[in-house]
This record gives sequence, structure tokens and C-alpha cells, in this order.
Amino acid sequence: MSQHPETIALHHGWRADPTSGSVAVPIHQTTSYQFNDTDHASNLFALSELGNIYTRIMNPTNDALEQRVAALEGGVASLALASGQAASAFALQNLAKTGDNVVSSTDLYGGTWNLFANTLKDQGIEVRFVDPADPEAFRNAVDDRTRAFYAETLPNPKLHVFPIAEVAAIGSEYGIPLIMDNTACPILCKPLEHGAAIVVYSATKYIGGHGTSIGGLIVDGGNFPWGEHKDRQPALNTPDPSYHGAVWVEATAPLGPVAYIIKARTTLLRDLGSAMSPFNAFLFLQGLETLPLRIHRHCENASRVADWLSGRDEVTRVIHPGKQDGKTRARADKYLSGGYGGLVGFELSGGREAGRKFIDSLELLYHVANIGDARSLAIHPASTTHSQLTPEEQEQTGVTDGYVRLSVGIEHVDDIIADIEQALNKAG
Repeated sequence: MSQHPETIALHHGWRADPTSGSVAVPIHQTTSYQFNDTDHASNLFALSELGNIYTRIMNPTNDALEQRVAALEGGVASLALASGQAASAFALQNLAKTGDNVVSSTDLYGGTWNLFANTLKDQGIEVRFVDPADPEAFRNAVDDRTRAFYAETLPNPKLHVFPIAEVAAIGSEYGIPLIMDNTACPILCKPLEHGAAIVVYSATKYIGGHGTSIGGLIVDGGNFPWGEHKDRQPALNTPDPSYHGAVWVEATAPLGPVAYIIKARTTLLRDLGSAMSPFNAFLFLQGLETLPLRIHRHCENASRVADWLSGRDEVTRVIHPGKQDGKTRARADKYLSGGYGGLVGFELSGGREAGRKFIDSLELLYHVANIGDARSLAIHPASTTHSQLTPEEQEQTGVTDGYVRLSVGIEHVDDIIADIEQALNKAG
């Protein structure tokens, strides 16, 4: 099989339906599956044989998507979920229990910050936030009950690329896996190649690419030695009462290095039910087919927009990896290949009111709470996506009153810039 993403995105995990010959992956809109006999059913539930049981846990359409995304990332398996938020939550809940903790980068999307700082806290899981500018901050936050590190590759909205290899190396010393949210830069970065153990996606964004569907994915790299860290990773190395006392590292050994993802599927997805619909999986497969083409146009247009914004007097700062220098630029060049992503931020001298007026003056760009669409999008994070954070938390994530975030689409770049220009003129 090809290692080129353009080919993988079109072909991996599916050739044709054996019955109908359908080349497009069918939408298996079914709840249940006929078992061959009682032995077959028993084997499926005991995990001694893999197959379809119930669509809350697995589905053939979802399986094709999971195989394709795992191949693109260089992982061994993946799990499709109902949203990116579910993927972020499951990624940590699969390892951490009440009384455990996770060390996370401060540079996060606002919804993820709230999930970590409040909802997981209510569930007894502490998330310790550290500034990734210094990778050693992760080491300094570790104790005996630290189960994982978590970060975004290209954090939205700060856009400072995360030091993946440096933090992954620290984690390996302690038996702590690095979980990377790669939502903002699929194709451009493969965190598993830099030492990450798990990759998370909001498929809603660039993978779907057309603003039609909500979904998330977790990819298991198959590269983390869970069995060598029994004390550090008890969730995978001690009997699980929810599955007949299975020790996941041992129970899944005949299937390969998939203990993490099998546990996530057969316990968390089974019990919490955050299943991706087969119809959404079908739409994500359609988006995935053109992702390698789209992502490079996003990058090209975003760089052009960042360059143009740099020449505007009312813009006090442009936030884009291509406009950074020093250590932050070096990390962008190290971890991103083929472009700096499709996101651009900028700060207006007029502060919050200028930011709001700019947004309200746009005619081509859409004002929506999303990124990664084929069309260009804009939002004022301080009053929307990050409004539930305290001023101090907003500052930590990179949000100021005058900050505007653009998700630059694949329209003709002259039209994108023309709309930004007329909105800036109106915003004063």
C-alpha cells in the first residue's frame, strides 16, 4: 500500500462491496448485525473474534473511516466518535480515573479548556495546565498519579506549534504517553512520527471540510509500551471489572499493540455511547478524499492573507506560524511540512469593539464557530469561543479583546483579501 497521503485518502481500508461491487463505501444505516450462530455471538462478545455487534460500538462504514485515518497517521487503529469533544474526553478517561491527573498545555481551544478545567475536575480527574514554551514544565508537574500529557499540535487560537518530540521524550522517561490533538494540521504533521502515542481529531474541521457533520477520532499509534509501566498505567494493566476482569494489555495481545484503542471502544464507547453516525462517517470519508488537496490551498491562502494583514496600520499583530521567529518559528518549521496551516489571527488596535465591528462588516467570510471549512470563516474569540474563560485563562490561551481569528478557505485569495479589506475599513 502506498505511503502517500493522496493515495491513502482515496483507497485505504476499502476497495469495493463484495456483494454489490459498490466502489463508494455504503452507509450501513443499521443498529444490529445478524450473528451466524450462538458460538459466533459468544466469541464476539468475549473479544476472541472481531466483528460487528451493535452500531453503538462498531459499524462497517465507520470502520472504513477508522482504517483510513489510522493509515494516514501511521497508527495501528482508530476509533470514530460523535464529536471532537468526545474524542478529547475519551482520550483521557481511557487512562485516568478519580484521583489521577493529566498535564496539559495551556494553549488550547476554549471548549477543551472548559472540559479539562471543569467537567473532568467534577469527575475527579485533575488537569494541570503548564506553558509549553518550556517543555520542562511538563516534567515539573508530574507526580505518581500522572497518567498522560495532552496538547494541540497547532493550538487554536495561539498558533504556537507544540514541542512534540521534546515533551514526548520527557513522558517516555516516566511511562507517560503524549496525546496530541492534531485537528488544525492533518497531513501537515504526523505527531506519531515525533514520539506521540495517541492522536485526537475533531473530524468536524478539515477532515470533513464542508461544515456538514460533527465527529471525532482517536488514533492509537501502537508505539507505547503500556505493559512496561504497570504502576504508571493501571487502567490497561489491572483487571477491569467492567469486562470480566480483563487485563487489557494481556487480553488484546493476540490482536497486536491495540490495548488502548480496544479498551476505549469496548468500555467507554459501549458505556457512554458517543457513537458517530454511519451517515456522518460517510460524509467524512468524502471529505477525506480531497483533504490532501484542500489543506495545501488553505495553507497557501492563509500565508497570503497573513502577509497582507502585516501591512495594515490598524493591525497591531499578526498571529501565524509563518510570521513567528526564534524558537516558535523553529518548531513550526520542524513539525509542519507543506505549509503553516489555514488559521490566521490578528489583533486590532481598537480592541473588542473594533473586533466585533470587523466581524459584523464581513460579506464573504462567514461568522461561525468552526474552522477548517472549504469556505473562509471568522470569529471574535473573546466574545464567543473563549468567552466562558476568565480574563487570566483567556490570556493563557492567547486570546485578547482585539483578537480576531480567521479560518482561511479555498476561495480565490483576492476575493478573501478584498472582503477583509472592506471590513477593516468599516471597523476603523
